[in-house]
Amino acid sequence: MKKIYLMIFLLMIVTYKTTYSQVYGTQQQEVKWLSVGSLRSWFSSAGAEIEFGRRGRSGFVNVDQLDGLIWPSEYTNNKGVSASKALWIGTTNYTEETGPLKGKTFPYKVICIGPREVYLGSDIYQEQLKLMGKFDHPQVIVDNVNASFRDYDDEVDEIVPSLPADRVLVNVFHTNIGITVKRRVLAFSQQYHDNYYIYEYVFKNTGLVIDNSEKTPKLISKPKKLTGVVFFWEYRYGFAGEAYTRGWFPQGASWGRNTINDVMGTPYHPGPFRALWAYYGPHSTGPGGGLAEDIGEPRPDGAIMAGTNFAGVVVLHADKSAKDKSDDPNQPVTTIFTGSDSPVQPVDQYNENLMTRKYTEFMMGGHLRQSHAEQIGKDPVTGLPTAFANTWGDDAGGYSATQGFGPYDLEPGDSIRIVVAEAVAGIDRTKNREVVNKWFNKIPPYILPDGSQTNDRNLYKNLWVFSGRDSLFQTFRRAIDNFKSNYNIPQPPPPPERFIVRSAGGGILLEWSDNARSWPNFNGYRIYRAEGRTDTVFTLVYETDKNNTTTTYLDTTAKRGFNYYYYIQSKDDGSTNNIKRGVPLVSSKYYTMTNREAYLTRAPGNNLSNIRIVPNPYNIRARELQFGIDTPDRIAFYGLPPVCKIRIFTESGELIETIEHKNYSGDELWHSLTSSRQVVVSGLYIVHIEVTEDYKDSRGNLVFKKGDSVIKKFIVIR
Repeated sequence: MKKIYLMIFLLMIVTYKTTYSQVYGTQQQEVKWLSVGSLRSWFSSAGAEIEFGRRGRSGFVNVDQLDGLIWPSEYTNNKGVSASKALWIGTTNYTEETGPLKGKTFPYKVICIGPREVYLGSDIYQEQLKLMGKFDHPQVIVDNVNASFRDYDDEVDEIVPSLPADRVLVNVFHTNIGITVKRRVLAFSQQYHDNYYIYEYVFKNTGLVIDNSEKTPKLISKPKKLTGVVFFWEYRYGFAGEAYTRGWFPQGASWGRNTINDVMGTPYHPGPFRALWAYYGPHSTGPGGGLAEDIGEPRPDGAIMAGTNFAGVVVLHADKSAKDKSDDPNQPVTTIFTGSDSPVQPVDQYNENLMTRKYTEFMMGGHLRQSHAEQIGKDPVTGLPTAFANTWGDDAGGYSATQGFGPYDLEPGDSIRIVVAEAVAGIDRTKNREVVNKWFNKIPPYILPDGSQTNDRNLYKNLWVFSGRDSLFQTFRRAIDNFKSNYNIPQPPPPPERFIVRSAGGGILLEWSDNARSWPNFNGYRIYRAEGRTDTVFTLVYETDKNNTTTTYLDTTAKRGFNYYYYIQSKDDGSTNNIKRGVPLVSSKYYTMTNREAYLTRAPGNNLSNIRIVPNPYNIRARELQFGIDTPDRIAFYGLPPVCKIRIFTESGELIETIEHKNYSGDELWHSLTSSRQVVVSGLYIVHIEVTEDYKDSRGNLVFKKGDSVIKKFIVIR
């Protein structure tokens, strides 16, 4: 009978592995986001964020390849840098307590979460995924509609004002070797600490294992000593970035085929950190052409660089043993890199040969004399790569970085605590555009990050790209300082609890709550505005201080026909800033950034003959001079009745679109689309505007009568 059960079980495994749905089992995965700072990412109740684990591979293979660790998070087209993560937990001489092989002793037992598969209810038993917040995200409203990204990706389960961070995600799960894992992920919004997460892991030998002999799995207690326990993480990064969504990334960059991994803090690579990091390596088929040209992954037209982010993990603490809780400077014991499509990636907790290889070759793989970066080719002075990354090695999936901690012996009740910080950094968007523009258009002088000058435009571009590595190391230092202070970093004032934006005729009206006024050292508010889209640079349009504080602002500098997005920040007086003295600490812009457009409207017109169509003629070659490059097909109708019907016909009389104007303003915007969602072609168009409700002015005089109409014409040139 045992053999029959085993055959059925193995058949199920084979069937599952061919589906590529990634998350299997009898429990339902839960996902939460951390997104209150410049770093945004999703987290799984299963304990690690596996490849395509959020929504599954089927149907999302072309959109979810890089959906973790998005930075800066307002640039949604930039994607993230995390393709997958894995957590493996192994022990030695383990005797099965449950399952089809109960009583069998394995020399090495390894439970795996990822990098591509996780089995819930058999390998992993989920208990909790809870998001706690120091305060809830503000209510953000534009024209009476909720307009905040945080409404969708900041689902707080519990408000705890005493939290050490803005958000703390608590994840508890059990493994089928008797180790219970509690993972706490801390996210900060203070402007010098908002691009990293701190992960606190506590691994406890509870003796709780999974009995899934019945339809519903359950935990049973089988306490025993565990020997040679190793905790092993694998990080697969990819840096196709914006090129992934805009369509110029070289083949394989999205899954990290050309990712370069480096390491520090090992016997062969000493340094101030115990850290790994990764970045975009030049690709032989990249649009840049040559090796030096492709560093940073410039877009073919020189508008932006996609591959400028650096990502990595720094160790903050690792217990020496279950009895000695001091930090062990010799941990991690493993920092190898591994092929991302390596044949040891499948998950099977009953495959003895597979688990033996995982434990001995990978989890206890030790340290390499030459890092991945050095084996590919690394300039010893600048750190720049000296060879194409994608042509090195034979793993089609590229290479992932790893960290392994242990081996530990755990008696029942013993625990091990490991704390790391994961960060993303790089040059900011403005510097990115400046550098690639000068490089692409050959505009000297080429000023390097250290202030010196060069005639080598490639060196100029590449050293600026690699200054992102210095930014990442700076972030590591800040995470270390934060951890050592017991998370006692200076805090900015809270954001306004309510931020309201209203489109209006004389300007765009902004109103906000004044709850930050009671904060120590409070010193007013700042309002920023972007034109056309949210994933761009915002500019300061209004600022108050404690002596001149209001809770309203009318933006009269807005131009008619353009879309605007806003955010507001509370600020202090700079007296608590321990990084840049005197610079105010500000609430996170991501709390109040609007995701719906506001625009300048007009009062209704007073005569049908005064209705104007702008621009007329519409000329696609002048789109930047009309309503901006981000709204290239916009045509506006001004001076309309408050309620009317706009019918647009071709010159031959074919009706192509009907617009119901009902917002009681004098404006309506049209984006040159027919009712079948086709962009109109060049030609003469006829507009019939019909009043659909009587309208009287404030004195009761009839201005527009239902049924009145007028005919207008406009020209489109494409």
